[in-house]
Amino acid sequence: MPTLEPATVAADLRTAMGKLARRVKQEDRIPHGQVAVLGVLDRDGAMTTSDLAADQRVRPQSMARAVGLLMEQGLVVRRAHPTDGRKSLVDLSEVGRAALKAERDRRADWLARAIDLELSADEQRQLAHSVALMERLAAY
Repeated sequence: MPTLEPATVAADLRTAMGKLARRVKQEDRIPHGQVAVLGVLDRDGAMTTSDLAADQRVRPQSMARAVGLLMEQGLVVRRAHPTDGRKSLVDLSEVGRAALKAERDRRADWLARAIDLELSADEQRQLAHSVALMERLAAY
């Protein structure tokens, strides 16, 4: 039986979640850094390149290059900032929104298959219950 010591459970959970996250990301067809930018634009809306850089904890010059690549692929568009004419906002294009949805769907499909093929019905119920527990921990 596994240990119930909170520090050990925490370390084991962090390790397992990291492995699972890395495995799920292997399903991506768009590089991780680009998917991360698309994801933040989807969640938070249009923002400046500087704000994106701060959010992703990278240098503004690095983010400018990433945004340039995303623009070349048609995944993002630039538009004028509504209150500051010196700035522009980066936003998801319809192509970018569809590409991000495809990435997310691919990840979810892989995970659903793995759950179905690897876990018994009882384990699937345990996992479903643990999702609520992880949500509670994330909200702490």
